[in-house]
Amino acid sequence: MSNEKVLPALRSEMPPCCPPLSERPLTAEEAERTAVMFKALGDPVRLRLFSSVASHKGGEACVCDIADVGVSQPTVSHHLKKLREAGLLTSERRGTWVYYRVEPTVLATMGALLTKAAST
Repeated sequence: MSNEKVLPALRSEMPPCCPPLSERPLTAEEAERTAVMFKALGDPVRLRLFSSVASHKGGEACVCDIADVGVSQPTVSHHLKKLREAGLLTSERRGTWVYYRVEPTVLATMGALLTKAAST
């Protein structure tokens, strides 16, 4: 049984959150969804944890492999929870350890958001 949770706003079958910023102004709803992602990554510890998971071999990381970010274990857990709540990470408990993965659509969505819109 998996404890994996995916927020509906970022599921892979959902369209990307927002158009590129250079394409048109964001709607209030798009700006709200986007701000949640960037707010979660606005903390240096969270950004390091997210980067550790995203760059980890095999595309997933055990919390035991990424917890060395200069803060206590409870603080690491708090920051990982915030990243999950923002829809940036998914998690799965295996025995006593929790494994994290970057939600598949996140990097593509964030990249598209920050990419210049194609010229027509």
